[in-house]
Amino acid sequence: MTLMNVLVDFARTGRIGPLHCGMPLRTAEDLLGPGRPHPAVRMRPELDGYPYAWNGLELVITQGAVSGIWIRLRPGSTTTLPSQVLPDSESYPSTVPREDLVAGLDAVDCRYDVNDRLTFGEQSSILTQPADVCAVFFTPGRDDHVPDRGRHYLGVIHKHTA
Repeated sequence: MTLMNVLVDFARTGRIGPLHCGMPLRTAEDLLGPGRPHPAVRMRPELDGYPYAWNGLELVITQGAVSGIWIRLRPGSTTTLPSQVLPDSESYPSTVPREDLVAGLDAVDCRYDVNDRLTFGEQSSILTQPADVCAVFFTPGRDDHVPDRGRHYLGVIHKHTA
């Protein structure tokens, strides 16, 4: 399994392996091990809407359940995801050009539309159907070491419940 497989499957299904919105944090931690809670949660454990992180994977928790799933990438770098999400990996290159993710979605017949709310300036975004997963692409930052500075690269892919 590759990072691209995980991204395409997430975009198509709204799930990352066994992880899905609505599952209890306790179940997610049973699968992944204890997460690293956002500093606000450490100060006030009853706070809602803050992420727990497992390297490049974040789960937003509201009322003890997963309300959002995020994978953050930095073009020109590497990302590490829990082995339960991306088996047999320590880390993968996190440089994912927009065209490559779109080609992966096309290959599995996953529909997507331009997300007008998040497409402006130096970024673009798509929203997959029916899973309602949002992918946001950016032009590289000054310190991002990428092969083509004129392309848009995936910065984050996420799903959240209302």
